[in-house]
Amino acid sequence: MKTIPSNNSQVDTDRLADFVLFTQRSCILNLSSELNRGNISFPQFFLLAYLSSEDYLTMSDIAKKMGHSTAAATGLVDRLEKLSYVERVHAAEDRRKIMVRITQKGTELVARMRREIATNLSDVMSEMDEEEADTVSHANRAIAGRSL
Repeated sequence: MKTIPSNNSQVDTDRLADFVLFTQRSCILNLSSELNRGNISFPQFFLLAYLSSEDYLTMSDIAKKMGHSTAAATGLVDRLEKLSYVERVHAAEDRRKIMVRITQKGTELVARMRREIATNLSDVMSEMDEEEADTVSHANRAIAGRSL
């Protein structure tokens, strides 16, 4: 694995940290206004984002991914189900096993928010100088090369 020379590494790391902090704040503010309209919390939205990349998750899977108890995960799912963003289905092999999957309405919300985040990031990146863009590009390649 190629490493960045020590003297440039801290500068790049600091630049990347500033970029993450700035874009995270900007994205969170945009998420906040959007999610407030739909009365959805950040944890509920993050759960929808997880579900959008999976066919389904069990309650245990949700609890583990969210770092919550199964009871807390059930509460998140209950609220999202009432808003028609997710649905519970029984496993074919064991009807006692409950699986949660995202609905079309939930998928559309996540897609809309991803577009807004991408637009926000694009705006930020368009204002970067070449050195800043190189730092972000290098970090992106490093992240893409790891299994997260």
